Amino acid sequence: MSFKARLEREWRFVRGLNRTLKRVKTIAPTSPNLICDDLQAAVDQWRDKPALTFEGKTISYGEMDAIANRYAHWAKTNNLRRGQTVALFMPNRLEYFPIWYGLTKVGVITALINNQLSGLALAHCLNISGAGHVIVDAETSPAFEQAKGLLERPMQQWVLGHAVGDQRDLSQALKSCSSLPPDRSVREGMTAHDTALFIYTSGTTGMPKAAKITHVRAQLFMRGFAGSTGATANDRVYNPLPLYHSTGGLCGLGAALLNGGSVVLKKKFSATHFWSDVVAQECTMFVYIGELCRYLVNQPPGEDDTRHKIRLAFGNGLRPDVWAELKSRFRIPEVLEFYGSTEGNVSMFNFDGRTGAIGRAPKWLRNKFNIRLVQFDVEAEAPIRGTDGFCIEAGVGQVGECIGKIGLGDARSEYTGYVDKAASDRKVLRDVFEKGDAWFATGDLMKTDGDGYFYFVDRIGDTFRWKGENVSTGEVAERLQAIAGVVEANVYGVEVTGADGRAGMAGLVVDGDFDIKAFGVQVAADLPSYAQPVFVRLLPAIETTGTFKYRKVDLVADGFDPGKVKGQMFYKDGAKGYVKLTKAGFAKLEAGGVKL
Repeated sequence: MSFKARLEREWRFVRGLNRTLKRVKTIAPTSPNLICDDLQAAVDQWRDKPALTFEGKTISYGEMDAIANRYAHWAKTNNLRRGQTVALFMPNRLEYFPIWYGLTKVGVITALINNQLSGLALAHCLNISGAGHVIVDAETSPAFEQAKGLLERPMQQWVLGHAVGDQRDLSQALKSCSSLPPDRSVREGMTAHDTALFIYTSGTTGMPKAAKITHVRAQLFMRGFAGSTGATANDRVYNPLPLYHSTGGLCGLGAALLNGGSVVLKKKFSATHFWSDVVAQECTMFVYIGELCRYLVNQPPGEDDTRHKIRLAFGNGLRPDVWAELKSRFRIPEVLEFYGSTEGNVSMFNFDGRTGAIGRAPKWLRNKFNIRLVQFDVEAEAPIRGTDGFCIEAGVGQVGECIGKIGLGDARSEYTGYVDKAASDRKVLRDVFEKGDAWFATGDLMKTDGDGYFYFVDRIGDTFRWKGENVSTGEVAERLQAIAGVVEANVYGVEVTGADGRAGMAGLVVDGDFDIKAFGVQVAADLPSYAQPVFVRLLPAIETTGTFKYRKVDLVADGFDPGKVKGQMFYKDGAKGYVKLTKAGFAKLEAGGVKL
């Protein structure tokens, strides 16, 4: 890299970092300034400007605030006091954000419940929230009705729309509520350390956990993206992500609403209508997560692909193999990838757009970041400790678990954890580099390069051992998705009787160009022997969470028994390549008659 290129890189990094820090440096857990105060200041400054657009309807900042105020007064009318919880169980809609914004004005916590849940998982999330009231609409009310019998305590159901039976009509109740702000004295004595929201983990490996989002954490998310994106009052942010999740519900909203910009909100993501919507709404930014961008590049070319005004895409989880194609095909000037978790204290940005990197902590600023990578034993699923009992820091290019130091005295290093204290404690590593220190364990494996860029490798539990080597499911999936005919790949490890470690299995969604023999030849050419999937399973679709994370737990449980699994499966039989897995072949594998 030339001196000029290095200089430009450092300038872009410093510019982005300063822009972000400028917005978050005054945040403090002890401050009486809450997230609703930040939002109220934005309302006061841009009252008549458009704030939210949803399904053809646009409301101004002032109208958004009036809706929020009605919910604040509704809470007071129903004797909801600060520190108590209301569950919000609805899909994206115009009222979603104003509801929780309004409830924070009177100190009430909102539990943001995934609107795709039902049955046991829904009841679990409602139970751990401790809420006595739940807000639903016509779409989610039936799911709540079905889960009612599983609740640990009665919950009053408020329906935005037509109520029946013991349901209460929220629309009717709001009509008698004032649209003026509640008196600020109602939250006197509260600080930014108080809880504003519960946001739940995706539950890819079990039941979701409720992360405590304090006002200061909500401010870090919203102010951080107001700064990092460089958004202005002229920007329109396209947001197709669920508002029950922090990326869509805090980062995507904060970028626009704390800068006087507007949010074009969608009920849900549609790859088919994405670019036509962006063009029609004259959006200048969009927020992404997970596999959303892969769905976009997998769409056939369209005339709206480059007719848009997008200047920045920001989000997390953009895989390297999609990154370059997304930028070039759709002519997106800048991509701002970030790393962070809802509950954690580790965050970073890739301000200068290095393809594939999730963030950067350059050597000359290393001590300003609370981030370290420690060597990790994949089989034991625990950090490696030296003879002195302390963890060993991972070197450049070495894969390690990302951890964040807790208790540096600033808002960014604070760890608030989950509602479940035991679950919170399990995420804390102690005596890491010195006696008595505490670090948040992200559960993510990463590596760095000599310039301080961080690269995501895999989730702990997804990486597995095979033939004495660590296999990264993410890296293997990335290679497989580049092979002709493969639309999507979900890679995981399965147990084989008598085998040491777990054998790799790839669940593939394929198109008409897929040929298993050609696939096998390419796999052999692209991947080392230990990383080549032993099994291949063809799937009609890959199940994802509402935030586009692949679900693996059910696939792992299915294994590779053709008597239990529907659809075609193949296994790698030496020089023959991939051959169809039959019941006879399965029996032979189980008896150890095939060398894997």
